[in-house]
Parts: sequence; structure tokens; C-alpha cells
Amino acid sequence: MQSMRAVTVVTAGIVTALLLLTSCAEKEDGQEPPAAAPVVVAAAEPEIDPVTGLKMTGDWELVRGNCTACHSAKLVTQQRGTDQQWLTMIRWMQEKQNLWQFDPNTESRIIAYLSENYAPDAARRRAAIPRDLLPPNPYAADTASPN
Repeated sequence: MQSMRAVTVVTAGIVTALLLLTSCAEKEDGQEPPAAAPVVVAAAEPEIDPVTGLKMTGDWELVRGNCTACHSAKLVTQQRGTDQQWLTMIRWMQEKQNLWQFDPNTESRIIAYLSENYAPDAARRRAAIPRDLLPPNPYAADTASPN
């Protein structure tokens, strides 16, 4: 990933230098050189932590420390959600999986990181199956109704 960034930086530097040289050059006929088209430089993707697979940006270490204490980071990176969806997942883990309570600042920073880096993407995940279409859960106390 670093080599990709280096190529991007070098390419951007070359383009900038060429634009500067072009703008400084005088035309032999005394006319202004034609305006160069604006250069669009795409934002580089953040590096990926080789151990966890998390995007190394913002509060990624806070997420790593709190989320991977109980499960693999792969479980995080495979999910997608909005602020509210991530909060709902956290509340479910607190209620059903004994996840500890976060102080409000920590919780908001975790949710911000997750919703920014693992936001919904139509190309990555199918819609949830409606409850009435799910088979009965054999492990539920009441097996007469779906989940």
C-alpha cells in the first residue's frame, strides 16, 4: 500500500511540475498558453493494518482495542452500517453478549470510525431477510414462531 501512495505522490508531483513549467513558458507568438485542464487527484485509501485488516485511520486503534477483545476484526470488516446500525449492533452485544458499557465519548468515537470506514455499500451486502421468511429457530425457547 505504501508503494501505491509513493506512486500517487510522485505522479502528483510530476503533474504539478509540468503544469508549473507550462504556465511559465512563453509562447513564441506572444499569446498566452491554453489553460490546462484541472487535475483531479483521488484521495488515497488508508493503509490496512496487516494484523487486523482494519483501515488505519482516525480511531482505528480504539476500535481494535475494544472490538477485537471479543471477536476477530474480520467480523467488523465484513459488516457495513450507518451510525444507527452500528449503535444497534453495539447495544445488542451489550445486552446479549456481555459487552461492557462504553463512556459516551469512547462510544461516539467507535461509531464514527465504523460508520465512516464501514458504511453501507449496495454492492457489498444483500438486504436483510424479513423475519416472516426466516425458518423457525430450533434454539429459541419458543420454536413455534420464527426467531
